[in-house]
Amino acid sequence: MSAPIQTTPENSARQHGWLILDKPLHMTSARAVSRVKKILGVKKIGHAGTLDPLASGILPLALGEATKTVSFVMSDEKAYVFDVTWGSQTSTDDLEGEVVKQSEKRPSQSNVESILQDYIGEIDQIPPDFSAIKINGKRAYKAARDGEKIELISRKVQVLDLVVKDHKSDGVTRFYLRCGQGTYVRSLARDIGEKLGCFGYVTYLRRVQVGRFDEKCAISLDILEKNVHNCERYVLSIPHVLDDIPAVTVTIEQEEALKQGRFLQDISHDTTIHEEPVLCLNGHKPVALARFAEDGLKPFKVFNI
Repeated sequence: MSAPIQTTPENSARQHGWLILDKPLHMTSARAVSRVKKILGVKKIGHAGTLDPLASGILPLALGEATKTVSFVMSDEKAYVFDVTWGSQTSTDDLEGEVVKQSEKRPSQSNVESILQDYIGEIDQIPPDFSAIKINGKRAYKAARDGEKIELISRKVQVLDLVVKDHKSDGVTRFYLRCGQGTYVRSLARDIGEKLGCFGYVTYLRRVQVGRFDEKCAISLDILEKNVHNCERYVLSIPHVLDDIPAVTVTIEQEEALKQGRFLQDISHDTTIHEEPVLCLNGHKPVALARFAEDGLKPFKVFNI
């Protein structure tokens, strides 16, 4: 295994940015974060959108001071490719659980496609019993594993697109899903299977997009490890990721004032961005996120870079 990068003035920029990881199967999101920390020698990493161990795909990681930008970068919108195997329902609605219901019925592609419109738009969805939702202070999956009877409440979720990508005669259908925050793919598979009268559970799940980040942005742990001494090519800088936020150039003196939390006055700006967040830059270096108010430019998040 490659040694972690030692932080020096020459490579400190790679410690503060966004890394779009392609999380492998059979690894928790927490374990993936731990691996990246060790490879890059980064102390602080935030991840957006946990993936189950049986899911692979896009896991955006905010490194160092970039953790302060998560709320400005992440979108609720996510996209998945997943397989549903028909004929059984499991306790976890995926491969991990025990079979609890079975059917000899297998739907045709036209059967499946005929009901998909019922699952597009704002829909009611009950999360899986084996989920991270808390009930009376206890995670649902822990309660389920302890044999406790749990009743999860239906919630509104947003499904933006749901289409069949492939349908095999052996009883497996592959879907593409684009959805909002909080949507459970396993619940969708369970509900569609019940409506078709044949049951179904997820046997493959890959997240292909989170907000603006897709598979073209992503890097595997193996490639990251092999390119550890040239990994800055894979880290997206804070200004690059925040390129949709108006930028304001500041001097060294103004940078120091912002880092002390002081107002900056007499900075010309477009009045249409009044009260909206702006990114303050000294050259290419991100200094702070701030807002224009009547008293001037006021920082609300400062980057210690």
